[in-house]
Amino acid sequence: MSNWQSALAEIKRGAEEILIEEELVAKLKEGKPLKIKAGFDPTAPDLHLGHTVLLNKLRAFQLLGHEVIFLIGDFTGMIGDPTGKNVTRKPLTQDDVLANAETYKEQVFKILDPAKTTIRFNSEWMDKMGAADMIKLAAKQTVARMLERDDFKKRYAGGQPIAIHEFIYPLVQGWDSVALEADVELGGTDQRFNLLMGRELQKSEGLRQQTVLMMPLLEGLDGVQKMSKSLGNYIGITDAPNDMFGKIMSISDDLMWRYYELLSFKPTADIEAIKQQVADGLNPRDTKIDLAKEIIARFHSEVAAQKAHDDFIQRFQKNVIPDEMPEFEYALPAEGMMIANVLKDSALTNSTSDAMRMIKQGAVKLDGEKVEETKYLFDTVQTVVLQVGKRKFARVSFTS
Repeated sequence: MSNWQSALAEIKRGAEEILIEEELVAKLKEGKPLKIKAGFDPTAPDLHLGHTVLLNKLRAFQLLGHEVIFLIGDFTGMIGDPTGKNVTRKPLTQDDVLANAETYKEQVFKILDPAKTTIRFNSEWMDKMGAADMIKLAAKQTVARMLERDDFKKRYAGGQPIAIHEFIYPLVQGWDSVALEADVELGGTDQRFNLLMGRELQKSEGLRQQTVLMMPLLEGLDGVQKMSKSLGNYIGITDAPNDMFGKIMSISDDLMWRYYELLSFKPTADIEAIKQQVADGLNPRDTKIDLAKEIIARFHSEVAAQKAHDDFIQRFQKNVIPDEMPEFEYALPAEGMMIANVLKDSALTNSTSDAMRMIKQGAVKLDGEKVEETKYLFDTVQTVVLQVGKRKFARVSFTS
């Protein structure tokens, strides 16, 4: 396999789609470092593993010798990306954006090589645009073209308002590719329209069009919906080691392979060998442990990964209740307190309906014993340990 062929194989690992692959091949055959762009709007202070799918691909490009540009969308962050939204997003203040951007810079270097990473802010060129320049940019696309976007189309058909500034967002993202003269832009599959806008604007400016590389959206812990903080199915890269370990161990065996493909740095051949070992009888739990330790070591340390493993064995395989856990105290009303309410108020579940669902699934324990009754009532002064799943504990005291 030639150099460009092996490089292409690594680039395509886990990728959903490349537009246009023939163009990428031609660029790789030139044997020159390419400018690889990926943009992140600093809309929240912390990243989760879903965000790292793109970061991992950027790292792969770095290892292949290409120039990686980590673009912080401080300008676009103040617009608010409308992708996938059924309502207009509330724009962030400049202070919010800058504060979040600083945390991003700290977190991404857990994956990317800082010596080989160029960090840019799109305010560098967008702040220089006057009103006349912005009008010229807006003139490059039509309302009809914008309404081809699935989310805009649905909102328009449903009578949901679309603010004019939301049409500006994909234009600005596309203009970023013009300003940076990007050879390749990475994004999630939900960014298709915005990514292709970069190609269109580059063509209109007489530049070589970027190749678009779309990565799949990583499923969250539920294995169904994309990883999202709002859905509570995420693993934050700043999560404590024990929390990360417990969350990774909770994913299904099928989802584990998806995480291996998109999150592990192991070579594809090694992952295929591990799959064969599992097919030959190796317990999938052991391979899940290896994945958990690899990820924790990346964001914390090897020592932290081993300790999280040891704690997991001690706590869950030996069914030991931890000494330290959150503590809550409630004044017991005359009518008592329903367990579903206690689980929600103690942050062990997201809602009372979630609490009842977990009870029905046999995932709730009271002092180490499984709770069978969704309407279990606490009606006496006592202190108990409540457990949801394998990793959530709380010590709850009921007082008179």
